[in-house]
Amino acid sequence: MNQRNVKKISSCLLGACLAIGLISCGGSRSGQDHSAVNDSISGYYTNPLLEKGPDPWAILHDGVYYYMHTMGDKLVLWRTTDVTDLKNAEQKTVWVPTEESNKYDLWAPEIHYIRNAWYIYYAADDGNTDNHQLYVLENKNADPFEGEFVMKGRISTDKDNNWAIDGSVFENNGKLYMVWSGWQTRRVDTETQCIYIAEMANPWTLASERVLISKPELEWERHYKNEEGWTPSYIIYVNEGPQPLKSSTGKYIHIAYSASGCWTPYYALGLLTADAQSNLLDPKSWRKSQTPVFKQNPEVGVYGTGHNSFFMSPDSTEYYILYHARDTQVDPEGMGDTRSPRAQKFTWDENDFPVFGTPVARDVKLKKPSGID
Repeated sequence: MNQRNVKKISSCLLGACLAIGLISCGGSRSGQDHSAVNDSISGYYTNPLLEKGPDPWAILHDGVYYYMHTMGDKLVLWRTTDVTDLKNAEQKTVWVPTEESNKYDLWAPEIHYIRNAWYIYYAADDGNTDNHQLYVLENKNADPFEGEFVMKGRISTDKDNNWAIDGSVFENNGKLYMVWSGWQTRRVDTETQCIYIAEMANPWTLASERVLISKPELEWERHYKNEEGWTPSYIIYVNEGPQPLKSSTGKYIHIAYSASGCWTPYYALGLLTADAQSNLLDPKSWRKSQTPVFKQNPEVGVYGTGHNSFFMSPDSTEYYILYHARDTQVDPEGMGDTRSPRAQKFTWDENDFPVFGTPVARDVKLKKPSGID
């Protein structure tokens, strides 16, 4: 989640956990144009799904897809029975912040249905991006387009209130967990974003200390220079956008995460994996992929692939990855505003690991998810 504004550069699990949205570079960080480049073709769709929209998130609930992406100054919710036709989806602004502490740079919103209520998780700050924190809203109405989202508060992730973004939640063995991207200590001259996990007491409160399960140590996780374009004035190493994914047989909990700067073409996905029966709060339970599991495809002009989420087809027979990418190595708008949401089907290998393949080119016809006309 890391495209920064000028001031910084900075469901339930798939299968059994889909109901709480297990299956979001932090956001560019301005309002987005929702015009789509693809015309709906009967039975098919093309990428991108919208012309702009970083940090895309979607969840299927009772036959309806709910979708969000970073807007910067507000939270907007889409709903549709065809997630590949977002340009025609109904949309509603569900939150415009007024409190100074969380009024700016709203990044990577996610909507989850947890224990009979809707929750939206997002990051925001007070105008200084170094002060980003996680916030959660609640709506007890069965239909999130009805009722009202109310602020439950800031989620305190550690005693020092270190920078925290990209919160996502999931349930495993009856316990609720949150994963997010944060700093070990406040930035001085180098910024290092790490992936953390904690158990939750309820959807708005952590019940355990945060546990570090990944930091950007591998070469492919540490690209922050863009040789062809804008580069930050200080070093930024990135692990962000953690997205939990229960394996097809339920054997593993995978966490896909984004690494390297999203202002570079090298933004890519890595994978953390733990046995579903292990202690998820033990760092030793987690294994990291040594190479990216999903990355740019220069041959077809797709760059900066990352900050993903997952959804299933309406008939629950197919798995999809939803991610953002750019059509150019260098963002002509400078700070990530050309990132657009894209979706494609993925499969599982014989070891119960996801096979995401490679990003497909713009305007290639893809079959709509099974169960969508």
